[in-house]
Amino acid sequence: MILSCGEALIDMLPRSSTLGEAAFAPYAGGAVFNTAIALGRLGAPSGFFSGISNDMLGEILAETLLASKVDIAPCARSDRPTTVAFVKLVNGQATYAFYDEATAGRMLAQTDLPSLGDDVAAVFVGGISLVNDPAASTYEALQAREAAHRVTMIDPNIRPGFIAGKEAEYRARIERMVARADIVKLSDEDLHWLQGAGDLVQLARGILAKGPKVVFITEGASGARAVTATQDRFVAATKVDVVDTVGAGDTFNAGVLAALWQAGALSKPRVAALSDVELDAALSLGTRAAAVTVSRAGANPPWANEL
Repeated sequence: MILSCGEALIDMLPRSSTLGEAAFAPYAGGAVFNTAIALGRLGAPSGFFSGISNDMLGEILAETLLASKVDIAPCARSDRPTTVAFVKLVNGQATYAFYDEATAGRMLAQTDLPSLGDDVAAVFVGGISLVNDPAASTYEALQAREAAHRVTMIDPNIRPGFIAGKEAEYRARIERMVARADIVKLSDEDLHWLQGAGDLVQLARGILAKGPKVVFITEGASGARAVTATQDRFVAATKVDVVDTVGAGDTFNAGVLAALWQAGALSKPRVAALSDVELDAALSLGTRAAAVTVSRAGANPPWANEL
C-alpha cells in the first residue's frame, strides 16, 4: 500500500440555484486527499491517513475515498467538524475563506497515529497540512517514525499565503522532513522559494545534498524533470486544452508513485538506484495523468483505463 497522509477538506464552490440564487456546492478536496484518490484510480494500492469528521461533510470525504478504492481504515475519525473552504471567484481568480479551527483535521494528534504493517511500501506526506499544529507536528512525527523503515515522499505544495507569520517555523519543518525523505517533489516555484534563484538542476542537487535520493520537479506547461546525483531526466507535458489546473500536481505525484510501484521500485535500495527507464516511466505516467486532470474541471484524476 501507498499511504497518503495529509489534509482532507470540503471546498464550497459558488453555484446558482434553480431559482437563480447564489449558492455553494460541497466538493471533496485537499492536495494529499487528491493524491490518494488518483493512486486508487490508477490501480495502485492506496490508503489515506487524516483526521476525518463523523459529520455529514466527513461522510462525503469518506465516501469519495471509498469510491476510488482508497483504504480509509488508517483515518482518525472524530466528532470534531470538517475543515471547510468557501471559494469566491472574481474574474476567474479564486480567493478562499477557510474555517479550520478545532477541526478533525487540524486537531490530529500523535496519539492518533496508525500502526503500519509490512504491506505499506511508502508514506507520502505534504500539502497545507504541514503548516498548522497540532496536525503538522503529527505528520512530521509519522514521517520521522517511518523514514528508516520504508520509502517516504514529500511534496510541501508551498502556499506562501498560508504561512504568513510562521515562515521560520515552517521552513525548519520542511528542511527536517526533506532531509528524511527518499523522494521530494517540488514545483519550479516551490524549488525557488526554498533554494532561491538559479538553475533548476543545480538547485535540485542542493536538495539532494540534504539527504533525498531523487527530486521530481514540475515545470508547468513545459513538463517535468527527475534529478538524482548523476541523472537529469525530462519529459515534456502532454498537450491538452486546459480547463483548470486544480489537482495537477497532486495527480502527478500519484503517477510517479504508481509507476514506481508498478516497477517494483518502492523500496529504499531501489529508490536509491533508479534507472533512466524507471525515472522516465514515472515522469511519463505523472505527466499523462496530470494532463487528463487539467483537461476537466476541478480535481478529477483519471482512471487507468482513461490513459
